[in-house]
Amino acid sequence: MNMIATIDAPAGDARSEPRRRQWRRVGWIALPVVALGSAWAAFHRDGPAVAAMPPPAVEVAQPLVRQVTEWDDYVGRFEASKSVEVRPRVSGAITAVHFTDGAIVRKGQLLFTIDPRPFAASLAEARASVAGAASDLALARANLDRANRLVADDAVSKSDLDQLAARVRAAQAALVAAQARVGARALDVEFTQVRAPIAGRISDRRIDAGNLVTAGDTSGTLLTTINALDPIYFAFDASEGLFLKSKRAAAEGSTVEVRLQDETRYTRSGRLDFTDNGLDPRSGTVRGRAVLSNPDLFLTPGMFGNMRLASGASVRALLVPDAAIQTDQARRTVLTVARDGTVAAKPVVLGPVVDGLRIVRSGLAAGDRVVVSGTQMAMPGAKVTVRPGRIAAAQDAAAPPAAPMVGEATLAR
Repeated sequence: MNMIATIDAPAGDARSEPRRRQWRRVGWIALPVVALGSAWAAFHRDGPAVAAMPPPAVEVAQPLVRQVTEWDDYVGRFEASKSVEVRPRVSGAITAVHFTDGAIVRKGQLLFTIDPRPFAASLAEARASVAGAASDLALARANLDRANRLVADDAVSKSDLDQLAARVRAAQAALVAAQARVGARALDVEFTQVRAPIAGRISDRRIDAGNLVTAGDTSGTLLTTINALDPIYFAFDASEGLFLKSKRAAAEGSTVEVRLQDETRYTRSGRLDFTDNGLDPRSGTVRGRAVLSNPDLFLTPGMFGNMRLASGASVRALLVPDAAIQTDQARRTVLTVARDGTVAAKPVVLGPVVDGLRIVRSGLAAGDRVVVSGTQMAMPGAKVTVRPGRIAAAQDAAAPPAAPMVGEATLAR
């Protein structure tokens, strides 16, 4: 109960009456203010509680079901299918260079000319030796014929006849040797014209006209090199696990696809044609090689590239966005929403990325409703409001994987 207090002055004091009237006015003014305050407090104490926040809204969609072909990824470099070091087969002075550095040359095209005059002189000398050997053979045969006619008259002994026959055989051998020397000297003259042994792209000239060169196999003067570019090889190293996987899948001869460092799509295809006969025990890898056609000669030895090798036939797979995958300590999980709106986390086993979507190998069903947007607001065991979402494969399938995974895949069109 609110009380209004007054202060009474002692009786007989003439100044106390105005003071009492002043306090009464203050009390009557304060009374309605106190009443209003009490009514406000009673009203708000008995009023309803504040309304609770609604559950968060998330977008859900069922996993995308597609036929996919899985690929294994490899990194390597291009190599020439043939590579030749051009060296002279005869020694001499370079008199002319007949190609442009870096040009495409055809097989048999003239590249260098070595001074042929010393070799032409040697050829003429060898031909003269052939003429002398032929003359000696003719004389030996004539002597043998005369001796044979005199045998009937007993004018020639048997030993003389044998000696004349031996001279004929010796003259025949000398003639054959002289003819062989002619062939060797003719080859030397031919070798003064250095021609391209294969077709391909030639390097720059290492020797200019006017320099002396020496013949030899590996010790001879290096003139230039030629690389055959069509077809071209792609060499790579594979881990033991991928090697076993390809062997079990009988991948020898399988289709491969390659993209260059600045390309986003695998537009070049070839086939696997070689794997080495053993693994390197130090690195645990095996060397492999694919062969690709290169009609425009654009691919060049030494270029870096990414190759993918089909690891099997197309299979049915479930795909979800990488953004829908969460990490729970050592597990990968996907948030799903039940029919009553309750969120649950499902552990999953993941595969490679295909068209921007991650393959889920196990742990998820085709009918599950996966949270594809708003995962940060969805907590396992909590309620959420569901909005329909959509999972779609990207049209550009060459984007690199968002998370490091072994392998890659592509949709079976």
